[in-house]
Amino acid sequence: MKKICFYFQVHQPYRLRTYRFFDIGKKHDYFDDYANRKILVKVAEKCYLPTNQLLLELIEKHQGKFKICFSITGTLLDQIESYYPEVLKSFQRLAATGCVEFLAETYSHSLSALRPEHEFEHQVHLHHKKIKELFGQDPTIFRDTELIYSDLIGERVFRMGYKGILTEGAKHVLGWKSPNYLYYNTIEPKMKLLLKNFRLSDDIAFRFSQKTWGDWPLTTEKYVHWLNQIGGQDEIVNLFMDYETFGEHQWAETGIFDFMRALPDRIFSNSNFEFVTPSEAVEKLQPVAGMSTPFPISWADEERDLTAWLGNDLQDDAFAALYALKPLIDKCKDPQILKDWLYLQTSDHFYYMCTKFFSDGDVHMYFNHYSSPYEAYINYMNVLADFSIRLEKSVHLSPELPAAERPKAEAKLKKKVAAKKAASSKPAAKKNPAKKTSVKKAPAKKTAPKKSVKKKVAKKVAGKTVPKLK
Repeated sequence: MKKICFYFQVHQPYRLRTYRFFDIGKKHDYFDDYANRKILVKVAEKCYLPTNQLLLELIEKHQGKFKICFSITGTLLDQIESYYPEVLKSFQRLAATGCVEFLAETYSHSLSALRPEHEFEHQVHLHHKKIKELFGQDPTIFRDTELIYSDLIGERVFRMGYKGILTEGAKHVLGWKSPNYLYYNTIEPKMKLLLKNFRLSDDIAFRFSQKTWGDWPLTTEKYVHWLNQIGGQDEIVNLFMDYETFGEHQWAETGIFDFMRALPDRIFSNSNFEFVTPSEAVEKLQPVAGMSTPFPISWADEERDLTAWLGNDLQDDAFAALYALKPLIDKCKDPQILKDWLYLQTSDHFYYMCTKFFSDGDVHMYFNHYSSPYEAYINYMNVLADFSIRLEKSVHLSPELPAAERPKAEAKLKKKVAAKKAASSKPAAKKNPAKKTSVKKAPAKKTAPKKSVKKKVAKKVAGKTVPKLK
């Protein structure tokens, strides 16, 4: 029988509050607790609780034949523990059925796999420990943030003890090959690769309620017919989507819950597919070939690359500034600072700075609560400026510092605080957020007053090169 794996990404970022340059060195409450709690409660009641209950009923109804997989970030687990413990209990009830598998990943949904430091391995270890503590499972399959993957990342994950990794079945990597097979990492052939079938996944996640879609409305009969049309030699279909597809992105009124409720019955009665967990898939199937991926891919946008997070000067500068703090982090022992460090690495912060606004613009606008990428950059860099001051104080003014050396260290830090505040008042004076876009300017008239650099940059950001996001 052919295999089908259902994966759900469950993630909510910690939203930053508005942090002005005059807060630097004074206020350290970076995260908007009110907004984060409000968003979590809304999504939990529209999606997590009703969908968890539906899936539990399906598992019980089909007596273990219906199986699913969750990829839950540490940031989401922290939020539901703090704001809505009943949601955690509902996930634990699913885990107790034995038909639900939990994947390993970075704790804070970060881009740390793109860095050479050991932060990536540290976060994966933290997340693995959290899954074991809450759900009693030792994950064996890995999923990196936003399905980011390369040959080198796969090798690193294998060295951490994982036997499989899920990533995107990107056309520019696969070429003529089908995503509906098990592959292997070309550097470490023992690392098996599960590839997302993006067309069948997106039919549910994005097109389900799109009335302009030629195949709307999507029914279980139509969907299973498409499954049955898959090539006779293909072995597995991996369906990966945001969990918020159910009830949040696709509202209950669209019929998304009714579709999910009826889908397993239709698959069992009208197809040659069986549900498996990803760990079962890598045990039962043999890889058919290697998949060479020298450059990182992801599941984002049409390009399936990293440009949603690291595609312009704003993003690159913020990313570099964040990880420039890593040497000090390695010396820090303050638990609150280390917790903030985790949350500041969340990839969503860089996503909000994205200036892509063509074919994938609607997606970026939907998730972005800033008025512009420029505003997202300024806010993040202000927070990072204050965070770096706290970090330096924690490391350089630790209780172990001799009394004789303390005045000199305090004076040095005082100068740094003043310098950071001065710099943050003009955080993007040399930054062009759309580095790939060139704008030809007309020569200035002799009588025109000379414009400041600050005004020129503001015009680039507020003008046509960057759209105003809602």
